[in-house]
Amino acid sequence: MDHRKKKRILIFLLVPVLAAILFITDDLLIRVITIILIIIYVAFIIFLRDSVRFQGGYSISEDEDDKLEKYSSPSADHDESFKIISKKNGSDVITDKAYSPDFAFEKTTLKPHDLKERFEEIAYEELPKGVGHDEQFAFVLEKMLTVIKEAYNANTAIFFWYNKNKEKLTVEKFVSNSEDISRRKFDLEDDILSKIVQNGEPELLSDISPAAESDVIRYYSSAQGIRSFVGVPLFYDKTLIAIIALDSKVGDAFGIETIYALGRFVRVITIIITIFEEKHSDNVSKQRLKGIMKFISPENNYEDEQELLRLMHTAAELFVSWDAFVFVYYDPVKKDFVSKKVINNTSLKYIGENLEIDIKGTLVGKSIKSGLPVKIDDTSLGSHIRYSKSEDQSFDGSFLAIPIIYNKQIYGIICFDSLKKNAFSNQDVQFLKSALNIFSFIIYSHSTRKLLESLISVDLQTRALNSDSFMERLTSDLIKSKDLQIPGALALIKIDDFLEQESLFDGDPLPKVTTAVAKTIAREMTPLNLFGRLDDKLFAVYFFNTDAKKVFVWAEKVRVKIARQPIAIVSKQSTFTISIGIASSTQIVDVKIVLEKANFALQKAVEKGGNSVQNIN
Repeated sequence: MDHRKKKRILIFLLVPVLAAILFITDDLLIRVITIILIIIYVAFIIFLRDSVRFQGGYSISEDEDDKLEKYSSPSADHDESFKIISKKNGSDVITDKAYSPDFAFEKTTLKPHDLKERFEEIAYEELPKGVGHDEQFAFVLEKMLTVIKEAYNANTAIFFWYNKNKEKLTVEKFVSNSEDISRRKFDLEDDILSKIVQNGEPELLSDISPAAESDVIRYYSSAQGIRSFVGVPLFYDKTLIAIIALDSKVGDAFGIETIYALGRFVRVITIIITIFEEKHSDNVSKQRLKGIMKFISPENNYEDEQELLRLMHTAAELFVSWDAFVFVYYDPVKKDFVSKKVINNTSLKYIGENLEIDIKGTLVGKSIKSGLPVKIDDTSLGSHIRYSKSEDQSFDGSFLAIPIIYNKQIYGIICFDSLKKNAFSNQDVQFLKSALNIFSFIIYSHSTRKLLESLISVDLQTRALNSDSFMERLTSDLIKSKDLQIPGALALIKIDDFLEQESLFDGDPLPKVTTAVAKTIAREMTPLNLFGRLDDKLFAVYFFNTDAKKVFVWAEKVRVKIARQPIAIVSKQSTFTISIGIASSTQIVDVKIVLEKANFALQKAVEKGGNSVQNIN
């Protein structure tokens, strides 16, 4: 039963109710009043209801009017005629000025309970942490493509980079309902994307034939049923660098007004690119300046080779982005180029340290011979050997080698590998050449010092024989001792570890400690002794024509003197101890055997806790 019938039943039920009053009451006055009400009520129902309907001034409800109009013919309403008049449109053409995009979002006034949380999640979405300049732009681009796709109810919104030198289009980002986007490089042919590049103009297709879809739309790996397409070029500094495209499975989904609207999006993207480029340039400049200042800081110890290599690595991290770094150093003593410092940030195979560089047939060798930088934008295109013909590595990407030159002499090569193609620009090369001019003098000074040290026979700090000179002199004395049938002994003297003392001082106290220990040892020697420094904390003394027992007495005397001697470091004084291992060298001419015996005795002394002397015959 519909609403209208229910109302009529309720209205007519009032008549029986009034009639029942006549039978219930015996009062004449009440009966007369009831009869009058019945007559008036019936009169309203009969006369007023029909007059209101035909005059059209009142209806019980809009639904009832609609139904009456639906089921009654025009002749029933006194044969009145009517006309359907459409709203007049002021213009028969949509222009860019009159166009406002019809966004595909479904309009709703229903407020969800989590409206604020959902809005803030979208509005305050943060950039991914730890990403570079390119990844940040890709993040922003993806958000814009999402807006464009949803605004025009497209199947796919996609962004292509255009490489003018190689004439290729590359998919950068896309937002799509399809999972069949082909992420590869596209050569320019005669498809719709190529026409946008070749003509530098937008393109619009309203009805794509199913048979021609795969030829016209090439960025899908299979047919998708695309019927409409629109694409616009993106210019930067008056050069076409990219394309934005939309497609739809609905025919005639886009129009000229869509091209105008995409033009506004293109303008926003070019502004974003400009902002990103300026920000990136500022950040790069700050990083590079920071790298240079770290390397040339007056607090650096350039005499320590390990510290120098660490500084080179630290500076390189701030200069350019790379996945592998190699510092090739020219050893002035051995007169060859070796990989002195190797950093590999990937899990791929790469070369190791102390690899000798092949000058012929390698990229680094080419840089060494020519004195010029070598930049390979795509190492996968040819057979490129970087360092040595025996190298075993699987790096494909970009390679850059910059020579370190001072006074027309090459002292090293700094090499960078990246898994990205075209990772290093010409601006990077020019900057590195300029920056390495500062480093070249430091490397030159280090190499010169190392060469001079190899030409002298003493340790500059302690005035003891250096390791090579001591071994050479010891070999000679061992032969003399055997020929003359006289005894001999070797004592190895090691400065005990002083980790607790190191924390008491500012800086490294080892140089002053080794100098003080060396002076004490030298004062207790005779002209027949050989005194050498084999390591940072290790000294050696050879006793010609002296047996091991006498050497033991001498060693105990030296040990006590050093233990009791306070050494002043900065404004503090502290004491240090030594351990001594003694081995007899009588009738032995092999230096290695004597050193092994003395070192064994030294280890015994160290194991006892240090500050002791051990003797082995």
